[in-house]
Amino acid sequence: MIIMSIDLGKVRTGIAVCDKNETLASPCCVIKEKNENMLLEKIIQKALEIKAEKIVVGLPKNMDGTLGESAKRVLKFGEVLKSKINIPIEFWDERQTTVIAHNYLNETNIRGKKRKSIIDSLSASIILENYLTYRKKDNNK
Repeated sequence: MIIMSIDLGKVRTGIAVCDKNETLASPCCVIKEKNENMLLEKIIQKALEIKAEKIVVGLPKNMDGTLGESAKRVLKFGEVLKSKINIPIEFWDERQTTVIAHNYLNETNIRGKKRKSIIDSLSASIILENYLTYRKKDNNK
């Protein structure tokens, strides 16, 4: 199944996708858009373009598992997305994914503008990797 993941940001939104066999999650792109209606349209367009069969949206829970303002924004955005596209959408806990992405970029010595341009899609890729691991582990396909 082709699964697309979203790391929703206020300015940049990272997109990642996995192969049909669900073995490899790869950064796809970063959508730079502040207007939520335009962002929705661009995400829908990308999902249709890659023929996504499921969309996983990163849910930024607080470290104690509660939902803060960012998580509430993501849930609201996801519900609007669900109403506009005929693709199943699932929310996935994204705690620590940005930290992991920053650590990876530190290890690979990626800095400056290049770092800023890929951090969000890398975070989306980590969200998707975690989701795929869960699916394989629980045979929840």
